[in-house]
Amino acid sequence: MSTQIVLVRHGETDWNRIGRLQGHLDIGLSALGREQARLLAERFVLEQAAGARFDACYSSDLGRARQTAEPLAQALGQPVHLMPQLRERNYGVFQGHDKTQISTVFPDAYRIWQTRDPDFAPPDGESQQSFYNRVCDALSVLAREHAGQRIVCVAHGGVLDCAYRYALGMSLQLPRAHVLMNASVNELRYEGGSAQIVNWGDILHLEQSDDDTLGDKSQANVV
Repeated sequence: MSTQIVLVRHGETDWNRIGRLQGHLDIGLSALGREQARLLAERFVLEQAAGARFDACYSSDLGRARQTAEPLAQALGQPVHLMPQLRERNYGVFQGHDKTQISTVFPDAYRIWQTRDPDFAPPDGESQQSFYNRVCDALSVLAREHAGQRIVCVAHGGVLDCAYRYALGMSLQLPRAHVLMNASVNELRYEGGSAQIVNWGDILHLEQSDDDTLGDKSQANVV
């Protein structure tokens, strides 16, 4: 029996806009991000009215994800179940800096980071492999617990990246070529211990707005 997991990336933050690494730091949505969350909620209401089912809503416990999930869940009449396992990767001492600052302040660690070694962890942070294992385990648990259902999980760019790589059997060392859009809808089907991508990077609800900045793809890969 399959489980549909609709993965949503949180709305934009001011740090997304300037390329500053957030990780586990609890950064809230910008005014633009809050508008993206509102439009996202409207989209889900329309889908529900058209017959789509939403059996549960989960969210990372970080503020930017919660602020995105709450209007959506309220509109669907669902509580938000907070899951720390859906947090972004912990980037340790890199958090709060952009890439230029990291390369200047932590040149040796930055150099190793750029090799995409999955076992490298920034000081006080988490390796890509540990992060990947945490995310994939959490999504697999939800898939088993909600067999035959369709659920929403609001999380982060890195979480979406892990799910995408898991579904395609993609190495953690391969450069990212897929988009991780703020307030995007990304759907996967879990069945028998594997996952398939149903839909990815859908921001139709933002593109239909009169505000051209809502669906800005320039910040698609900034976590």
